[in-house]
This record gives sequence, C-alpha cells and structure tokens, in this order.
Amino acid sequence: MTKSFVAETIQTTPSLVSTNDSTETTPDRESVKVLIYGSKRGVNNTILTLYKLGFAQVNEWSPLLPSSNPGEVMSILIRYISINIPGD
Repeated sequence: MTKSFVAETIQTTPSLVSTNDSTETTPDRESVKVLIYGSKRGVNNTILTLYKLGFAQVNEWSPLLPSSNPGEVMSILIRYISINIPGD
C-alpha cells in the first residue's frame, strides 16, 4: 500500500468548503471530484502546491493509488459544494 506524504510539520487551516464524508445528496449540494494523475513526485508536489495556495488540506486527498498506466499514481479529492437553484 502506498503511503501518503502528509508532513508532520504542516499546520492546518480551516477549510472554506465542506469536506463532509457523507454521500448523502440534497438539492442544494453536490459532490465535485478533483483527480491528479502522474508520478508519485509530481502528484505529491501538486498536492503540496494546492495546499500552499489554500485550495485543500493535504490530508483531504486520498492516499496515492495506482492508475491504469504503469509507473503512474493518482489521488482524489472530493468536495461537497453548495449550488444555487435557479428560481429560488
């Protein structure tokens, strides 16, 4: 099993978007999935860069998972966002 690179020294900040693990859907919320494919180094570097930009916490991403291409891994981030319903 591949180990995630979460650094012990990284301090977390509050997330602006709900990361509730619930798969329950409601009319005003939907899930959005963000996937990163590449080498282990590339995926880890991108996750850390997105963290530094305030996009997502490092621990919100899945552990590195093998992809269908040899030597390539992927990581998934699922966010639950509020959506506006037209006419409301």
